[in-house]
Amino acid sequence: MIPAKENKILLVDDNLLFLNIMVQAFKKTGWECHTASSAALALDKLKVGVPDIILSDYDMPGMNGIEFRQSLMKLDEWKDIPFVFLTSLSDKETIEQGLDLQAIDFIIKDTPINVIISKLNNILLTVNKQRELSTIEVQNAAKALNIKSIPQKTPQINGYKVDFCHHSYHDIPGGDFIDLIQVNERFTYIVLGDIMGKKWMAWYFTFGYLSYIRSAVRFAALSNDFSPASILNKVNNIICLDDILQDILSSLSLLMIDTQEGIIIYSGAGDLPLLHYTAEDDKLTEVKADGLLLGMFADTFYNEEKITLNKNDQLFIFTDGMIDAADNGNIKTDYQGFKQKLAPLLANGTKFGDIKERLFDMNPDIVVDDQSIINITKTS
Repeated sequence: MIPAKENKILLVDDNLLFLNIMVQAFKKTGWECHTASSAALALDKLKVGVPDIILSDYDMPGMNGIEFRQSLMKLDEWKDIPFVFLTSLSDKETIEQGLDLQAIDFIIKDTPINVIISKLNNILLTVNKQRELSTIEVQNAAKALNIKSIPQKTPQINGYKVDFCHHSYHDIPGGDFIDLIQVNERFTYIVLGDIMGKKWMAWYFTFGYLSYIRSAVRFAALSNDFSPASILNKVNNIICLDDILQDILSSLSLLMIDTQEGIIIYSGAGDLPLLHYTAEDDKLTEVKADGLLLGMFADTFYNEEKITLNKNDQLFIFTDGMIDAADNGNIKTDYQGFKQKLAPLLANGTKFGDIKERLFDMNPDIVVDDQSIINITKTS
């Protein structure tokens, strides 16, 4: 009957004595307990951290349990938290109303506490098993479709070496996508995007975005318009006209390597600043773009930055999964911390193969999103 230690519950009840008894019983069996004496306070608690399950009284002053559940159902980040009603009522109509709101169960208050804990533990075991099965189904679907949002190999580019690393969040295909498009011996485009959203729902839309980006790059090459900013503008306008994708936003970093001129042209749409490492003076500086997310507004202006790499200089392009981490129920974004972690590795001459291992050596419990990073090194 002892649940996994990570089981975290939010107990909501206006009876403080009963609430205290419940807390003591749950803690003895290894649960992490959070409490709220009203539905309004529970909503505030949820802003701080999301529990594995909610056990809520039905009959409370102000906002009752049904109204509390209705509030949760309106928000994507809370509606899927397993929800159980705890009540002294056994009214059939009330129970049906709660179950219509996708509550998992109703538990009568005079149920022995050890039975309540066993019920909730079994609910979580069932929910977690179903999530595992759903994950496997999505993974199998991704394999069956055989449509890749991450390349299988890197192109050979004269004077440059390109490498990348990608980890899907909880091994579920997500919204990050990478492409390396070699137009000819002179021009190669580096693509890193991140569809707004979580897990496979975002992954589904990567195919549409990648198709438009690849087409725009190829058409640009045919018309001798190799400008990344011009390509971004075309892709954005198409996205805004697409009935399926027009409400799906994405960040994008688009870089063009020109081996003849020995330069890199960069344009970005709502992406993170790149990091440019200059080997001669051992400096790591930020390269920023001002463009809005793709799909936000048509006819958006995208600027370009010209980057010149000398031998052994490097560029790093990455998504926010590299800088975000779970922190006591919140998501902490630390771009500067990531930069500070990378700088000494570069100063010590650490190769990207080893850098990848260091950067991805994170406790899985604090990872909150897909993690993707691309490295461009000037070799000659």
